Formats: sequence, C-alpha cells, structure tokens
Amino acid sequence: MKILAIESSCDETAAAVVENGRRVLSSVVATQVEEHKLYGGVVPEIASRRHSEAIVGVVREALERAELTVNDLDAIGVTYAPGLIGALLVGVNFAKGLSLSANLPLIPVHHLRSHIASNYITNPELEPPFLCLVVSGGHTHIIEVTDYTKLRILGKTRDDAAGEAFDKAARAMGMPYPGGIAMDKLAETGNDKAFKLPRPTVDGAPLDFSFSGLKTAVINILHNAEQKGQTVNIADLSASYRKTVVDCLVRNFLHAADETDHKKLVIAGGVSANALLRRRLTEECKRTGRTLYMPDLSLTGDNAAMVGAQAYYEYLAGHTAGMELNACAQRSIDLG
Repeated sequence: MKILAIESSCDETAAAVVENGRRVLSSVVATQVEEHKLYGGVVPEIASRRHSEAIVGVVREALERAELTVNDLDAIGVTYAPGLIGALLVGVNFAKGLSLSANLPLIPVHHLRSHIASNYITNPELEPPFLCLVVSGGHTHIIEVTDYTKLRILGKTRDDAAGEAFDKAARAMGMPYPGGIAMDKLAETGNDKAFKLPRPTVDGAPLDFSFSGLKTAVINILHNAEQKGQTVNIADLSASYRKTVVDCLVRNFLHAADETDHKKLVIAGGVSANALLRRRLTEECKRTGRTLYMPDLSLTGDNAAMVGAQAYYEYLAGHTAGMELNACAQRSIDLG
C-alpha cells in the first residue's frame, strides 16, 4: 500500500511516499529555519505563507522521486493535529483537495503518533507493545503504546516541554534559533558539574515533568553574573543544563519502565536527537537488560515519512476522514 503523506504542523513543509508503513520511497522537506532565525523563533503567519508557497512543489518532488503518479497511490495521509493552526490548515486543505480530485482515502494523522512511528522506519522489527518517551519542542510525554493506534499517557510536562526548555535557555545564553541544537553541540565541550541546578519533581505525580523552574534558574545565573560584571562560561552552563534536563527525562522514563515492566523502550521527537539523552538511555538499557529503539537522526525532526508510516496503521484501523476533516491546534495523542 503506497501512501502520500503531508506534514505542515510547524515550519517544515514535507511530503513523502511510504509503502506499507515501513519502506520510504521518497521524502522531501522544505525548511524555513533560516528565515525564522531572524526572529528568534517560529512566526506563525510567516510559516503559513511559506507552506502555501512550497506545498505544491514539495508534493510534486516527492512523487517524482518515488517515480509514481497520483494514480499509483492508494491513500493520502496528512498531519491534522496538533500544531500551529494556520500551518496545519495548509496541509489539511491541500490533502483534502487531492483526496477529492483523485478519489483516494484521506487519513488524518496525529503529529506525535507520527514521531513515534519514525521508529518503525528505522527499526523495521519494532512492534507494540512498548514504552515511548516523546520529547520535542512542544511536547514531553511518556506513552505506553499497546497497539499501533492504542496509546496511553503515563506522564507529561506540567509546563515547558523539554525542547522548549532547551531553546529558551539557549536563547538566554545568546545562541541562535533553534537553540537546543546549538546547546547540544556546545555542551559536548563543557563541564557538566560546573553548575548545580534543580531537578524538579511534581508532587503526587512522579512520572510528570516540570522544566519552567529549571529554565528560570539558568536565567537567574546569567542575570546575577551580569549585575556583578562577571563572565559565565557558556559551555559549562550548557553542559550542566543539558545534563539536568536529561537526568529528569531518564529518571521518569525508567521509573515508568519499572512500574509497567516494559522491556522495549523507544524515544521519539526532535529532542531524541540529543547526544547525551541517547548515550544515557543506551547505557541504562544495557545495564538493566532492556532494548532501546531510537529513530535515525534524519527522522527526529518534522518530516512526512513518519506521517506515512503512522497513516498506514491508522488506515488499517479504519481511521479515515472525509471533507469534514479540519485542523486542530491541540489534541491529546491518546484520542488520535
């Protein structure tokens, strides 16, 4: 089954053709990062306009690379939630128009489910059930995946997502957008024991996360040093901050694994590219006899290949839509 997938939830316009949920025939991503760097973050209005300009060319290129035409497709999958509403609408409306004109089934796909599905491409042997840590700029969740379309939230952030915490702290340190990537690289050169930072917990909810206080602690360190005319070693602060965030992620994820007795652990989302997170979880899984699955680095950011992977399983579960489909800025992953 060949599915054309479309992704436009934030600042990447992407299209891909995926066969049977595991084999990527083509994947094209048009990024807007350089433009949004001028503003220190994604500007929703600009993102929507750029999606409108790029989507026809991106879809055409995805079909050409796969050496297919619309007539060779079996369905169309599209990210409909969550994300920037204007950006989502571009992809959803394009997919609806193509579905109607080509008489192809339309498959709505949840963005976070897609991130999890990126692991099906990298690790063809992976099948549910498993436990997944989804970490990105807007989301931090511990998800129990009992089946391809049946998921249960065990823990989530109460405030900032891990990726957001990285980006905001990096911005305060003077790093360019996207700050989390820059911080990860710089942290490799720093001393992660140079600064003592809080490791927040949530009373009564040991699997939930809270990163806003940690972000504030870094901002206070920078402000206090500035007021005293002192210089902060940014590499050391980056390393200390990264280690603290990763400590919190690993702590709660392993706690959830202990509680549920899952032996297969999976990470997904943009922050799953973080070098320290990958090393720490690899070490911990080796120590505890668990198996860790990670997406290829090329699939950690937003892309349409992962949408096509999840769309296949949504279709098998009977989750299709008609012209009534609308974009949704916020929607829980367990609701699909």
